[in-house]
Amino acid sequence: MSDTSQILVDTATRLFEEQFTARQRVTAESGQWLDAQWQAVEDMGLPLALVPEEAGGFGLPVVEALDLIRLVGAFAVPLPLAETMLANRILANAGLELPGGPLTLAPVRPEDRLTLVRRDGGWLLSGTAHRVPWGRVAATVVLARCDDPCDDAGQDGQSFAALVPAGQAGTAPDVNLANEPRDSLRFETLLPAESVAPSPGIAPAELHALGAAVRSIAMAGALGRVLAMTTAYANERSQFGRPIGKFQAIQQHLAVLAGQAAAARAAGDIAAEAVAQGGALLPIAAAKLRCGEAAGVAAAIAHQVHGAMGFTHEHSLHFFTKRLWSWRDEFGGEGEWGRLIGREVARAGADGLWPLVTAA
Repeated sequence: MSDTSQILVDTATRLFEEQFTARQRVTAESGQWLDAQWQAVEDMGLPLALVPEEAGGFGLPVVEALDLIRLVGAFAVPLPLAETMLANRILANAGLELPGGPLTLAPVRPEDRLTLVRRDGGWLLSGTAHRVPWGRVAATVVLARCDDPCDDAGQDGQSFAALVPAGQAGTAPDVNLANEPRDSLRFETLLPAESVAPSPGIAPAELHALGAAVRSIAMAGALGRVLAMTTAYANERSQFGRPIGKFQAIQQHLAVLAGQAAAARAAGDIAAEAVAQGGALLPIAAAKLRCGEAAGVAAAIAHQVHGAMGFTHEHSLHFFTKRLWSWRDEFGGEGEWGRLIGREVARAGADGLWPLVTAA
């Protein structure tokens, strides 16, 4: 890691330790927007970490910038920092102005279809996007298709990036298990021409994969924190005259938990490398599947070791396990990504399996 990246990560770690305590997480779960905390994050420039230097960002290597998303998971940050980082990168690549403030991305689900049509010197955006993270509070960077002639050459079927200000979509509020907003947004909005531009190299399908990658990295960060919390509790909680961590059964559980956290960390690293290389699909699929599996096993073990204490609202464990259970299903669960891997393996055939695995 470069010196600049290390300084950024260290500074972000201190900021998250100070700003995101259990009290702030409870406040966020009640539905309140943490404006002061977001302002602190924005003042540090973290939402621009994935933006190239010539577009006003840090110009960090992609893999190193994505380490911030691991910290989002490790501190259960109740803000759309990961989504804003990706959205700013998409806007910068499309040559659109970066608006500042929280951003989100749509569509999240591959079956949701958003379309653009030229209208009155601008663009008419239509369609519904479901389960949009933080849709009620954030401006939305939409990846939509234009099926009418979209330029002077008459090309159609292109993917475009469009910036929709917060409040310009019909909103049906919803939340995930961690009480993070996951809203349905209904678009029937006329956008000015300068808010829309072709999106080179990324369409809704690629957006789905990028979302899966950042969720994998965040889950890896949360699993590392769950491991640390559970190990500490096992060494502090005494039963029959000694810490429960001294009992062989508990040690075995902790060893499995440590293995799952390590596997998720490696999978998150693979996802980050895939994003840096342009969004290679198969490594992201494997990473999301593996992190999802680790989330289920590790959360169960953590709550077993903590016992009744881990199920109380006053304890901090639930802030992380609820996110793990939620994030494993967002941008595709294990079943979806497992089927994709299976199709790719079947398509490669027996002779192509080893080259497929080593290339991925």
